[in-house]
Amino acid sequence: MTAPFTTAPFRHTEPPPPGCATGRTAEVYRQLAEDFGVEGAPTFVVLSSSPGLLAATWALMRESLLAGDGSRTGKELAALGVSRANRCSFCVDAHTVLLHATGDHALAERLARGRAPQKEVQARMLAWGEATRTPGSPDLTPLPFFVRHTAAYVGTALSFHFINRIVSALLTENLLPGNAQRFRPVRSLAGRSVAKTLRRRPVPGTSIALLDGDAGPGPSWAAGTPVGPAYAALRTAAAAGAGLLTEADRGLVRDTVAAWDGTHQPLVWDALPGRGDRPGARLAMLAALAPYRITDEDVAAWKKPPYTDDCLVRLIAYGAFAAVDRIERALPLGGT
Repeated sequence: MTAPFTTAPFRHTEPPPPGCATGRTAEVYRQLAEDFGVEGAPTFVVLSSSPGLLAATWALMRESLLAGDGSRTGKELAALGVSRANRCSFCVDAHTVLLHATGDHALAERLARGRAPQKEVQARMLAWGEATRTPGSPDLTPLPFFVRHTAAYVGTALSFHFINRIVSALLTENLLPGNAQRFRPVRSLAGRSVAKTLRRRPVPGTSIALLDGDAGPGPSWAAGTPVGPAYAALRTAAAAGAGLLTEADRGLVRDTVAAWDGTHQPLVWDALPGRGDRPGARLAMLAALAPYRITDEDVAAWKKPPYTDDCLVRLIAYGAFAAVDRIERALPLGGT
């Protein structure tokens, strides 16, 4: 979890080392180290070319998973379920390690071996996280958490629906060099290295000062909590990537994602544009629905001058949040 920056598994972009960061980006990294226990986490460093996007992504994760109400083990299970549903092996491994950090080593190892949790409440939480990808799934109700904890659990799930897509598009699958996290002693040791930080709940709201302007209070399910403005800020920051597409391409992405039923797409599907015709729309659509299928050729077809790393990150974020928005709108958030 604390591997040197030089081993960071970036694809398609070359973000500057965290040690070179200044201003708001440096403050995000400081909070990451203090509240998350991981310095230079690639999941966030990869967004650093767009400080507003970086800050909003950190804020949503921090205020829901780290500082939000409810059990940290429960939220890690929800995030793990989301990551499984999205086929993000990097994040599946990360949450398995973080379950070790909670001290629940037996649970972490059961999951690492593909077995279900023994406790029904934990099995329901994992299933709920997986089900959030699929509108209408029977595992979405009843909610496996208290209504008063909705902002934290839903914020965690949506945070990782976004992060999974960023990771799958712009990082390799290697959480640690050589995929060392696949070995039980390494998983346990990595978890123990951040256990002290994990067991200390941060003060809610600290990240909100890092956000751009006032994006509003956010959705009703997060009313009265810092999760609301964090979610609204990420929605606004990600939406800025729409300016990199034509109106026709934006419409194609919007309509395709709106009709998506949560299934994983085949290698080729009718709505996916060719990289030679509409490479920007193709990248955004893949980021939303199949980010793990983005190739060097897909990126090269679009990322030509004047487009930069920052442009690519913003385009991927636009597509990723289009899927998050589709998922959020479909969640049934009644009482437990």
